[in-house]
Amino acid sequence: MDKQRDFVLRTIEERGIKFVRLWFTDVIGTLKSVAIAPAEVEGAFTEGLGFDGSAIEGLTRSYESDLLAHPDPTTFQILPWRGEIDPTARMFCDITTPDGQPAVADPRHVLKRTLAKAADAGFTFYTHPEIEFYLLKSSSFGPDGPEPVDSAGYFDNVPGGTAHDFRRRSVRMLEDLGISVEYSHHEGGPGQNEIDLRYADALATADNIMTFRTVVKEVAIEQGVYATFMPKPLSGRPGSGMHTHMSLFEGDHNAFYEEGAQYQLSKVGRQFIAGLLTHANEIAAVTNQFVNSYKRLWGGDEAPSFICWGHNNRSALVRVPMYKPNKGQSTRVEYRALDSAANPYLAYALLLAAGLKGIEEGYELPPEAEDNVWSLTDAERRALGYAQLPASLDHALEYMEDSELVAETLGEQVFNYVLLNKRREWQEYRAQVTPFELNSNLEML
Repeated sequence: MDKQRDFVLRTIEERGIKFVRLWFTDVIGTLKSVAIAPAEVEGAFTEGLGFDGSAIEGLTRSYESDLLAHPDPTTFQILPWRGEIDPTARMFCDITTPDGQPAVADPRHVLKRTLAKAADAGFTFYTHPEIEFYLLKSSSFGPDGPEPVDSAGYFDNVPGGTAHDFRRRSVRMLEDLGISVEYSHHEGGPGQNEIDLRYADALATADNIMTFRTVVKEVAIEQGVYATFMPKPLSGRPGSGMHTHMSLFEGDHNAFYEEGAQYQLSKVGRQFIAGLLTHANEIAAVTNQFVNSYKRLWGGDEAPSFICWGHNNRSALVRVPMYKPNKGQSTRVEYRALDSAANPYLAYALLLAAGLKGIEEGYELPPEAEDNVWSLTDAERRALGYAQLPASLDHALEYMEDSELVAETLGEQVFNYVLLNKRREWQEYRAQVTPFELNSNLEML
């Protein structure tokens, strides 16, 4: 760590860095930032930077508000969108109390704690997210809703289109930040795009997702458009998911791979999926944390609505992608409910905890879904045992409230804060009279 600190201090001097931004997230997953002068960085490394935690959503109770942000030197990167004018760098922070204890409500710590539990069982957790978002002409909207930048569709090549330049610039910027991109393409909705990050350990991935959102927003501003990670911004169009491929490794060996097994999927892999299915409803208020998230889950367009798994079945909640010959290390499972607005630290902590619970308790994996689950009748789904995901945020909170797994993984303070914050969101939503009701009822009743 000392070597890494020395490298940071040397780079700041050699590159003429004028500001260093210290980044962390609140419990909902909003990025927080404080800029310090280069002369203050060494002190921040040794002592941390003090701030009022009670002013940040969910970080502390008001009577224990003093917190310290400790920059993680391994996350140091120069921000490419700042250019040569006042070069600026950033580091993610770990949050502690004044006596040096990790802040219980720091989302990064929640994930670190869960990764440590996996490490005690001999596992490293790798994730690979496919992040969807919409490009709109602006953040304002008329009676027809937001206006996308184009009317293109899945994988469309749009000569001279905004999205081409946008993706090229975003990918270049992400690579400059040390974030490897695997694919980028136009998605199914008008103005909808997807950029897939290369797989990395879950903590690096969560940091990368927070950086990714910032890069996408910055490039959009630069190009005179607006980017949104809202799960379902356009009625009747696909929502924006963050399908995540996951695998557990034991040293250099992929614990999900077993040669000759069905889909080359090991017992550990099957138990991990069983854990995801068993606890899917309990973790939904975090993997799908907004009222709007459930418009995506129940709006069709390839979002999963039912709890089942399948091999290459895109209507299933958990998919086992096709095995590539001689690529045992690539055996993985894909969780398809997660949306692009989730707090990645908390969501990955819960997905890992659910999978580990399946392994610890030896959960049995139910038979796979071979049909298109959406095209079945309710009676057929019931007969096959495919339970529904929550239909609303309110429904998801009821499951979460009774979940020992979620309470234990998030810790008491984060658990209580998420419930409180999200109940408030649901109550505000429920209290509205919507255009739908006025259009349907006002004249008729």
